Amino acid sequence: MKAVKRKVGKYELGRTIGEGTFAKVKIAQNIETNESVAIKVMAKSTILRHKMVDQIKREISIMKIVRHPCIVRLHEVLASQTKIYIVLELVSGGELFDRIVDQRRLSESESRRYFQQLIDAVSHCHGKGVYHRDLKPENLLLDSEANLKVLDFGLSALPKQGVELLHTTCGTPNYVAPEVLSGRGYDGAAADLWSCGIILYVLMAGYLPFDETDLPSLYSKINTAQFSCPYWFSPAATSLIHKILDPNPVTRIKIEGIKRDPWFQKNYVPITPRADEVVNLDDISAVFDDIQDKFVNEESHNTDDGPLIMNAFEMITLSQGLNLSALFDRRQSQDYVKRQTRFVSREPAKVIISAIEAAAESLGLKVHTRNYKTRLEGLSANRVSQFAVVLEVFEVAPSLFMVDVRKVAGDTLEYHKFYKHLCERIEHIIWRPKVSMPSSTLFQTMTC
Repeated sequence: MKAVKRKVGKYELGRTIGEGTFAKVKIAQNIETNESVAIKVMAKSTILRHKMVDQIKREISIMKIVRHPCIVRLHEVLASQTKIYIVLELVSGGELFDRIVDQRRLSESESRRYFQQLIDAVSHCHGKGVYHRDLKPENLLLDSEANLKVLDFGLSALPKQGVELLHTTCGTPNYVAPEVLSGRGYDGAAADLWSCGIILYVLMAGYLPFDETDLPSLYSKINTAQFSCPYWFSPAATSLIHKILDPNPVTRIKIEGIKRDPWFQKNYVPITPRADEVVNLDDISAVFDDIQDKFVNEESHNTDDGPLIMNAFEMITLSQGLNLSALFDRRQSQDYVKRQTRFVSREPAKVIISAIEAAAESLGLKVHTRNYKTRLEGLSANRVSQFAVVLEVFEVAPSLFMVDVRKVAGDTLEYHKFYKHLCERIEHIIWRPKVSMPSSTLFQTMTC
């Protein structure tokens, strides 16, 4: 079995693990060190067309500045003649949001641990003069040891020297501080802490403190901090949350106050960054100034017009360790609660695609298929925003195919409902082994 090789410089690119309006994120392997990484790929033409150069440069610069164990690490930035490649730490534990959905809500002790790690990361950012401005569970990942990793600094701000207040209204409405909505300028540190308070509430409650179907009602409740804590919150946790979700940013508790709070202090082990590293921003200039001698080579060798073949390293990094059973039996996996899911089929690839297309059309979704990759589009349940999903077929062994399903646009909870309805309609093509396949046997199969 000969795999499809796609290389960018010293990295061999694998499957797409995330996709948005302006970028794709692919799993990759450094062929010099065998380290697995995630690479964010953006077309230069798209960046120029949407006038995003300054935003992308800011995001890259900020990620280089805020190096911390609880922040996704940026390794390097590369460019070819047509694309920009941002090489990131590969975080394999999924989103914190998925963990909440899976368990409905987290225990107070587990919530506290994640909140402590979040506050350590945010405190580090603020110490560097960086304000995230879009903190929410979907932007918090978990590594293989279930430690927090903050992601997505695309809306972050580095205030200009001498300017204390920010004025851009941005972020996700349910997590945005009232002063951000006012349009009169706000302190980035206080606004970030409000979002941290919402996250702590969601971790422990399993739902949002402010959640209305229309924005005027939502903003009204946020502005007056109309919320209550459920009965299972301890008095100490309730007290701290009320101090954080204070609608007045002047009297709202500061990071130093949070760190001194007795509830926060329980079992607290501060996570500190390594000694300050020298931050080199030269590669950012090279990428955006079209310095051609810094371009990396792009190579792509397709063996045939069938589905892409998933190689062994992709299978290993896709799974938790070498236990690949979760890929082959959804009952053994928590994948079904994530915004990226997968199933396995023994049907021919073309039959799989046809079944997906028929199921999608029955759900009222528009279907676009090309090269064993199908994009499904429709309106979200609120009839305002767009909902989009991409399904891609991979060959993992002779006559054995994995279908990778990932959300591109829309609400994560809505995606969970979509995936459940889709699986009900394509049940006949999903394969589940009667006997669990040992991971070592499967690994040998993958490398044949």
